[in-house]
Amino acid sequence: MTSALVTDFYELTMMQGYFLKKHNPRVVFDVFYRNNPFNGGYTVFTGIEEVVDALEDFRFSEEDIAYLRSLGSFDESFLDYLEDYRFQGDLYAFAEGTPAFPGEPLVRVESSLMDCQLVEAFILNTLNFQTLIATKANRMVQATGGKGAIMEFGLRRAQGENGAHAASRAAFIGGTRVTSNTYAGKKYGIPVSGTMAHSWIMSFDSEEEAFRDFASLYPDNAVLLIDTYDTLGSGIEAAIRIGLEQKAKGKRIGVRIDSGDLNYLPRVIRDRLDRAGLEDATICVSNDLTEEIIQTLVADGVPIDSWGIGTHLVTGGSQSSLNGVYKLAAKEEDGVFVPTLKVSNSFEKTTNPGIKQVYRFYDEKDNALADLIALDDETVAEGVNHTFFHPFSMGDFFVMRGDAYKYARPLLGKMMEGGRRTSPKRTLPEIQDFAAQSLSHLHKSYRRQINPHIYKVSLSRRLRDLKMDLILKVRGAE
Repeated sequence: MTSALVTDFYELTMMQGYFLKKHNPRVVFDVFYRNNPFNGGYTVFTGIEEVVDALEDFRFSEEDIAYLRSLGSFDESFLDYLEDYRFQGDLYAFAEGTPAFPGEPLVRVESSLMDCQLVEAFILNTLNFQTLIATKANRMVQATGGKGAIMEFGLRRAQGENGAHAASRAAFIGGTRVTSNTYAGKKYGIPVSGTMAHSWIMSFDSEEEAFRDFASLYPDNAVLLIDTYDTLGSGIEAAIRIGLEQKAKGKRIGVRIDSGDLNYLPRVIRDRLDRAGLEDATICVSNDLTEEIIQTLVADGVPIDSWGIGTHLVTGGSQSSLNGVYKLAAKEEDGVFVPTLKVSNSFEKTTNPGIKQVYRFYDEKDNALADLIALDDETVAEGVNHTFFHPFSMGDFFVMRGDAYKYARPLLGKMMEGGRRTSPKRTLPEIQDFAAQSLSHLHKSYRRQINPHIYKVSLSRRLRDLKMDLILKVRGAE
């Protein structure tokens, strides 16, 4: 069971207000974000499968009800209602692992107002964090240019137990190969890996003794940490001696560097290993790596086989959060959904009204060209011209000519109906593969680290006209 207390307190006070005032129409909420993190060109949408799993089992336990009662803020009739509560809404979303862009409704929740209000915080917390970490991981994978695997280390630096597990899951979807977190490996089936800490080496009388004992215990995963005392002295010398012993047994070693000049040291170490006859020995580096550092080392041709990423991955590095929001888009009146919008003095913060769908346009080589946000009842026919309007300004439109694209694909698919999953559940490796394949359809100019090309996301003419009409109506009533 997922405790429904994983919500903001004001969601519960509003929910009680709706309950006591018998104000509970069916509504539609959208989840979207306004800016790409890390000054990048995309995000990797992540976390929705866990959202669906949790919402199927979203409940208030006896202990939860007792706690709410102790606060003295809730009416007994409302607490009685919560005792039998379960989420009964419909949910539409992008498939997990889909590249996403600002302004797009990534999730659409259709249910009663009370239902939608309660799940807001949980949905945002899950999607914002996991999408951020998956995007960070993918940026690091992209930075390697295919030269070396990213290994996720250091989940102890993530925020709490659940944050660590979620970070490991998201990082794997983003493209990491293994995790250092054992429970995350058990829970999600992610391959686990680990080498040794400096304390292992310091507990022995010599590095050679420490390395030999470790290699005897783990002959198929003998990655030796060589920078405890003297990386280019006793560290690499002991590693070479153990490496030759292991080679005689048909095994190979790896060495790991966790400090020092990562542009210089791997070059010298690679040369020392090769001259000793250990050409198949691998080199792993760690030590507060970022995608910028990785990209620089790869561009400089530094011989590195794998990268251990910790702090800057599982905490989001320079980006503390994804600015995802959850906004009301439509409400039912007399059996009909009426579009709503939030108006702001900043046009880019004025929301897009109504029940919507997102279409991605592709060329004949399956390259993604642009996305169109349209009303859900619009027909986006193939082979015809479509007018695109900029989502955050009054104009700036262009025409997607019918001969410029091959097909358009809707991105919002139904995942829940009446609070129950309707879409097949995918394994984590399947989601990882889907993410990698989906990202491969984006031109590299959108995926580059510095000054990425801006992917076009626009509104349909009908949606743009509806938005402008509602803005004028609201402002005319002021």
